[in-house]
Amino acid sequence: MSESFRTPAPAGAAPQPGPRADAPLFDRVAFIGIGLIGSSLARAVAHHNLARSTVCTAKDPEHLEVAHGLKLTTDTAPTIAEAVRDADLVVVCVPVGAYAEVAEQLKGNLKPGVILSDVGSTKTSTVRDLAPILPEGAHLVPGHPIAGTEHSGPAAGFAELFIDRWCILTPPPGTDPAAVEKVAALWRAIGSWIEVMEPEHHDKVLGITSHLPHLIAYTIVGTATDLEEDLKQEVIKFSASGFRDFTRIAASDPVMWRDVFLNNREAVLEIMQRFTEDLTALQRAIRRGEAETLEALFTRTRAIRRAIIDAKQA
Repeated sequence: MSESFRTPAPAGAAPQPGPRADAPLFDRVAFIGIGLIGSSLARAVAHHNLARSTVCTAKDPEHLEVAHGLKLTTDTAPTIAEAVRDADLVVVCVPVGAYAEVAEQLKGNLKPGVILSDVGSTKTSTVRDLAPILPEGAHLVPGHPIAGTEHSGPAAGFAELFIDRWCILTPPPGTDPAAVEKVAALWRAIGSWIEVMEPEHHDKVLGITSHLPHLIAYTIVGTATDLEEDLKQEVIKFSASGFRDFTRIAASDPVMWRDVFLNNREAVLEIMQRFTEDLTALQRAIRRGEAETLEALFTRTRAIRRAIIDAKQA
């Protein structure tokens, strides 16, 4: 199902930027989209000397203007075709719902031997949309860095975002192992731990660890917005009691998460059904006053939190 490529650093160790590479891994890297993840990756690639040159393009002219002003990449390009023309690594950094449109613009413009990757949160749809347009001799190595903040846009990125965070690679069967290793080497160089999974397995795992929590957060915050005005103000005032943590998750990019749920709907709906059953059981325990049942559940879930801290994912 999966294969780990790096052992996590000891618990409690502070994230440290790694050294610059002696020689670049790639001649030219193209970023399609330059939001939080794309701009952070561009900064990290530059910081670690992983490419001789970089270029970015973006659908939003303002993003491209900001990227140019911040010198996030060596060059900027007005179109995808121009951006990828000479690139030996192309990284798609747009919401997964835009992949089909991006694929049409990539078609016929990728050079032989190119590695095509991405940073999207759903991988079955990535393979579906990007694999058919690959030219002969090209390689598809989808990726998903498990990192982010509630902020978005090119100015929100920072090179240290990926340090001590997992990046999951989901190459389709038959992908050249050398291409997979080259992409893995890039992510390791910027501080990530690498895991290789099948795309379908990735979508099930992330359905639990990421997609369902975001859906719950959006729902809880949405419920608060429908409260009477005086009650809503008190909810905001006393948000540090727990509500605040949900608002951070629910502040994430709405377009990105709309596309995540639509492109991973089967896994999300399956996990939602299991969650609904568990929630119903919890509701029943509260109604019946089953103290032992509640305490046993809370004890078990507390142990999960401790395991997350020990794994440096807190």
